[in-house]
Amino acid sequence: MGRSVAIDVDACIGCEACVEEAPEVFAMGPGDIAQVINPEGGDEERIESAMDLCPANCIYWEE
Repeated sequence: MGRSVAIDVDACIGCEACVEEAPEVFAMGPGDIAQVINPEGGDEERIESAMDLCPANCIYWEE
């Protein structure tokens, strides 16, 4: 199994940058906190772009 994208929900500030960049992977959840809805939903380049856009740096790869 490869790596999977994850969000540190305690660090998320709810800016929605990841959702705007990769809505096939991320969505806003309860408490206006981003969540991963489909870890394999987008290509790695798009997910990396969402990581770069995140001002809280709360999106990361899990091995």
